[in-house]
Amino acid sequence: MALTPTSDPSSTDKLAVRRAAEQDVLVREVDEAVRQDEAGEFLRRYGIAIVGLVIVALIAFGAWLWWKGHREDQKQKVSESYIQALDQIDAGNAVKAGTDLDPIARNGTPAAAAGARLLQAGLMIAKGDTARATTALLKLADDSDAPRELRDLAAIKGVSAGFDTMTPQAVIARMKPLAKPGNPWFGSAGELLAAAYLKQGKKDLAGPLFAAIAKDENVPKSLRSRTRQMAGQLGYDAVSDVDQVLAEERRAAPSAPAAAAQ
Repeated sequence: MALTPTSDPSSTDKLAVRRAAEQDVLVREVDEAVRQDEAGEFLRRYGIAIVGLVIVALIAFGAWLWWKGHREDQKQKVSESYIQALDQIDAGNAVKAGTDLDPIARNGTPAAAAGARLLQAGLMIAKGDTARATTALLKLADDSDAPRELRDLAAIKGVSAGFDTMTPQAVIARMKPLAKPGNPWFGSAGELLAAAYLKQGKKDLAGPLFAAIAKDENVPKSLRSRTRQMAGQLGYDAVSDVDQVLAEERRAAPSAPAAAAQ
């Protein structure tokens, strides 16, 4: 009786493993080929655009570096011009100072330009050109590009310079928003506002405002003393601490003759 030949199980397993490995390698090669084809197609379709974007990005970065350097250079020039102008003011050369401030006022940053315009207005006031200074200051006060703090300062200086020629209502419109307790300009703006009320004959509005300024310890002592006297003349009590007021007056008394002589 003939025996049926049997296959070696271990040989069959090895063959299966080898075929699986060969198939895996084939799949990987096919996948790699597909990926290369896709990459080539992508580069053919978008390569020029990508290169263009890279070039644009490099140009933009270079432009940013140039702009940054240019800005720093301009800041340095502005600072030097400011220093030159202040030196000329100290030396009494108002015309030369104004010339040094002109380019800053025209082309400087909003803050630098506003500062230069304030200095120029001060030079106008110093030489008696109050009308022109008032116009310049009030124009700066209305300039929305200038910093708020400098606009408020310009408004107060402009109203102060042009108070005698302005209508009371124009002064009130300018100063009322600033004449509020807690505002850094409360004292200066409040005094101008109260004076405008007096021009209108509204002592009932001027008196309490003078008194409020006199009682505000954040207001300079000289302004508090002045408004305290005004409030008293209008019949309003502006003394919150009698002892403190007397002490302040005693400290100020020795310097009064010297100030009067000057």
